[in-house]
Amino acid sequence: MDATYTDAVAAGNCANESVITRTWSLTDDCNNTTTHVQTITVQDITKPEFTAPADVTINCEDDATDLTLTGDVTDEMDNCSSGLDATYTDAVATGNCANESVITRTWSLNDGCDNITSHVQIITIVDDKAPELVTNFSTEVTASCADIPDAPEPSFIDNCSTNVTVNFTETTSYTTNTSEDYEIIRKWEVKDACENVAVFEQVVTVTVDEFVTQASDERCYDDGIIDLNDYVDNTNEGSNWTFVSGVTTPNLDGSNFDPSNLEDQYGDYVFSYTYTSDTGCLETTEVTININDDCIIYPCTSGDVVISKAVTPNGDSYNESFDITGITADCNFTIGVKIFNRWGALIFEDSSYTVGENKGEWRGQAHKSAIGSASTVPNGTYYYIITLKDSGLAPFTGPVYVGTK
Repeated sequence: MDATYTDAVAAGNCANESVITRTWSLTDDCNNTTTHVQTITVQDITKPEFTAPADVTINCEDDATDLTLTGDVTDEMDNCSSGLDATYTDAVATGNCANESVITRTWSLNDGCDNITSHVQIITIVDDKAPELVTNFSTEVTASCADIPDAPEPSFIDNCSTNVTVNFTETTSYTTNTSEDYEIIRKWEVKDACENVAVFEQVVTVTVDEFVTQASDERCYDDGIIDLNDYVDNTNEGSNWTFVSGVTTPNLDGSNFDPSNLEDQYGDYVFSYTYTSDTGCLETTEVTININDDCIIYPCTSGDVVISKAVTPNGDSYNESFDITGITADCNFTIGVKIFNRWGALIFEDSSYTVGENKGEWRGQAHKSAIGSASTVPNGTYYYIITLKDSGLAPFTGPVYVGTK
């Protein structure tokens, strides 16, 4: 005889578990039956398996949740469950700088019966890229000493830092009072929050050019000492007047030319002065002075000249203009006037100035190249040079107060 059985299945604690109540029966030929009950408990105690992605290093600009960059699990399998998907949780620790961090990614796979397998993946986020230049500029420039371009103002961007630090430096190989071409080196050192540094450079090759200005004048040999500096706008140490040509070698003491010993040796005397500007330009003034015997004694002396001390062009008929008085028509002077501001910039010039009370051409008006829309100069002290041509008198210099408000 063979026993038979029937099963009654009850759900277990999870999907893969159950309790089977198996009833065994054995019946003889006279229908006498004996039964026994067997309890079969089905358990799932085997953990699933999978392969975690390898540790990886990504850049701070990358998306750490993008599994195509960081990697995904593979080979998910279980002895009972199918279609399992691993999940992960992240614990983030700060890195060596603001844009860096370390992610500890814990991957877990649960078979549905709380059999859980976990693997850890380390994701290191680094910032190893320096800032980049946004606006381009010429890295090599050639310019004249008279037209050196201003330094550009480039913009920079970083892949992870919102703000970058820019340190600009400018150095030059120029040596004062030399005539050799030189270089200006401009550097921008750009740094992000993680000390990644990029250096951008512009080299300006400056050619030292010479600019020659010609000036001429006529003087009688008996008109007195001539200060050649009156014919130049700028002077500097290390530069001297040199005698170029003439009927004979004259007396030259620094910038003072004394023609008193040139009687019967009349003609053109040429002198040269080279001034070196702050940017290395050679600015040469060549002055030709014709010495003659046309000495004229004028009925005017320096004591006759009266010069305005103040100019207040406010319409009240007093001190309306910069006036030169005390010079009569008999003096036969041609008057040149130059007005300078306190920084030495020429703001007015007239080679044939009108004399007489309230007849002067300068009434405080600003130079046409002045910045702004004001038609008159600001209140303050200005300085004049007055030259009385063919007078034998030294130029007049001094201050004048201007009140334009």
